[in-house]
Amino acid sequence: MEAQNNGSVNDIAACQSKLLLPSEKPRVIFILENASLQKGFVRKKRKILHSSQDSSFLLKQGKNPDDYRPDIFFEALRGILDSPLNKAGMIAAVYVKTDSGVIFEVKPHTRIPRTCKRFCGVMVELLEKSCVRAKDSGDLLMKVLKEPLTRHIPENSQIIGLSYSSEKLVDIEDYLSVAKDDSDLVFVVGTMVHGEVSKESTTDYISVSRYQLNAKSCIGLVCDALEQKWKLARC
Repeated sequence: MEAQNNGSVNDIAACQSKLLLPSEKPRVIFILENASLQKGFVRKKRKILHSSQDSSFLLKQGKNPDDYRPDIFFEALRGILDSPLNKAGMIAAVYVKTDSGVIFEVKPHTRIPRTCKRFCGVMVELLEKSCVRAKDSGDLLMKVLKEPLTRHIPENSQIIGLSYSSEKLVDIEDYLSVAKDDSDLVFVVGTMVHGEVSKESTTDYISVSRYQLNAKSCIGLVCDALEQKWKLARC
C-alpha cells in the first residue's frame, strides 16, 4: 500500500514474506535501543520532535537538538524490514526501547512509510493508542509492551550488544559463522547520536568495525553476514 495521509495509520501496511521457513529454522531478533521518539506540541500540532525541523523550538526549551533524531531509528528499522533476511522470513521480531523507556514491538511483516515525516506520524498514533493495525486487514503491526523487555525474549537466546566502545572487535562474518543455530540470536543496536547500548542481560558485547558506524550500517553488516551464514540466495 502506498502512503496516503500525513503520518496516519493508513501509511502503514502488512505484507507477507515471500518465503516462510519452518519454525525450527534459526532466526534473529533485533532490539533497537534509545529510539528518539519524544512528543511535543509545535505550531498547534502534536508531533515527534526532530532536530532538522524543530531546532528553534528545542533551543528555546533549552534542549540539545542532537537528542531528537528519530531519523536514526527510522533508517535502522527500514534497514531491518527491507533486508533479504526479513523477506526470507528469518527475522523473528523487532523490539524497540525509546529514550523515555517505552517498549514496543514491530512485526516483521510490517511495511512502514517511506519518509521519516510520515513515519513519525505513525509513531504518534502508536504512543497514544498503544497499537497500530493495518487499515484493510486489521492485522496487528505494532504494539506497546509491558516491561521488562527480557520477558519477551526467548529463553537461552544469545543476546549480543553492538557498540563502537567495546574492546572486543570482531569480523562479523567470522563471528557469526561459528555461532550456534540452536538458539535465537538477538542483536542490540543503539539508535542515538551519543552513548552506548546497555550491557545488561547481554551474553556478549562486541564492536563490528574499527570505525564509528551509524545504526543502519551496523544492521546492514549483521544482516549481510547472516545471509551468508544461512546461505540465502540473492536475486
